[in-house]
Amino acid sequence: MKITIKHIAQEAGVSTATVSKVINKKDEHISAATVDRIMKIVKEYNYIPNGLASSMVTKKTKTLGLLIPDITNPFFPEIARGVEDKANEENYSVIFCNTDDDLVKEEKCLAMLIEKMVDAIIIVPSAERTKDFNSLKNISIPIVFVDRDLEIDFFTAKVLVDNYEGSYNAVTYLIENEYRKIAFITGPSSTKTSQQRLEGYKKALEDGCIRYDEKYVLEGTFKREWGKQAIQQLIEQKIDFDAVYCGDDIIAIGAMKALKEKGYKIPDDIGVMGYDNIYISELVEPSLSTVRQPNYDMGSKAVSIALEAIDDKQIKGEVTILKTALIIRKSTKKR
Repeated sequence: MKITIKHIAQEAGVSTATVSKVINKKDEHISAATVDRIMKIVKEYNYIPNGLASSMVTKKTKTLGLLIPDITNPFFPEIARGVEDKANEENYSVIFCNTDDDLVKEEKCLAMLIEKMVDAIIIVPSAERTKDFNSLKNISIPIVFVDRDLEIDFFTAKVLVDNYEGSYNAVTYLIENEYRKIAFITGPSSTKTSQQRLEGYKKALEDGCIRYDEKYVLEGTFKREWGKQAIQQLIEQKIDFDAVYCGDDIIAIGAMKALKEKGYKIPDDIGVMGYDNIYISELVEPSLSTVRQPNYDMGSKAVSIALEAIDDKQIKGEVTILKTALIIRKSTKKR
């Protein structure tokens, strides 16, 4: 015989509504003895609630959608883990989508998540999403942006880090350690992330009495191959540099590989600074000086905001900015 919530209620001597509240952990007004009695019966029969039936009653699927640009980049899984852990803690499931930083694929993922009736969407927007916000604006469920900021004209929530300050601190450290010709290898300038880090780089140079020269700024992608290509470009153009500050650790690892292949010693000849503090950054040789971002915390905080918006049936439009921290390892030194 298939056990239903009605059977559980009859055996416990309570209403089906009471059983539903206990199963969905909304039992704050139910006595501990009743909760224990119901849960004992649930476990005895190994009863698994019908999720579809529950969602029809509560108008919730207890599911969140998560979109990130590239699961192979170690930066994003840390955000995803923060999302999943916090969601699980709150008895929510997560549907994950990898967009490959492609706007068309991102749109398809959004459509799929809405079709699946997720309760909210957490998104690290693609680098291409700089102007087209119509599809996001028309979504009726809460959306929380993570990591990448967008200048949008509608109400939503954001969980970001202080990219300007993180970048400023990284470049200031290099200057204080006698680096003067600091190249900046960054991702696409279309992202607010790159723009904010560039501004931090410029301000640190200004405060260090070093003239900004655009020839030291190379814009590309957040990929390892771009780090290698950028170093090749600097060398071919005979640009004299004594340090490389990179827009993320993946770029930095590519840059380090290219420098080694060209015979440069790190940090004796060239200092290298990354950004993100992904786990690989302390495993490369030499270990990479970098800027730590609270990736896990970003994911966890995004879930908290999303769940609050689901309960309130509206998004508050809050912007949460988390702090970075400088991590000094062996790819830089006092000159």
